[in-house]
Amino acid sequence: MKTETTHSPRKQPRALVASLAMVLGLGASALWPLHAGASLALAQKYSCVACHQPATKVVGPSWKDIGAKYGDGKGTAAQLAASIKAGSSGKWGPMPMPPQAQVPDADLQALAQWLLDGAK
Repeated sequence: MKTETTHSPRKQPRALVASLAMVLGLGASALWPLHAGASLALAQKYSCVACHQPATKVVGPSWKDIGAKYGDGKGTAAQLAASIKAGSSGKWGPMPMPPQAQVPDADLQALAQWLLDGAK
């Protein structure tokens, strides 16, 4: 005698959604180190490292100091990106930061978010 198994059509989509969510979550966590590496690569590409270093002040403030001043909700990536693009004077002492208008907005946003996240 053959037994027929019935599956609820409502349970199948839920299982599919749960599986997709898990796969996407694993994929995102696997890509996180690439995001950090890409941001460091951007800092090198645009010569940010000539004036800024991870933990020590060179010409400009360290990445750690920038994160401490603007991170934890004290500023947004959009605000920091705009400041990098426009340049500034007097925020960190007498040495002005020249405008970085040549850097594409997407890269400025990525760099700013990386700084706010602790440049890790």
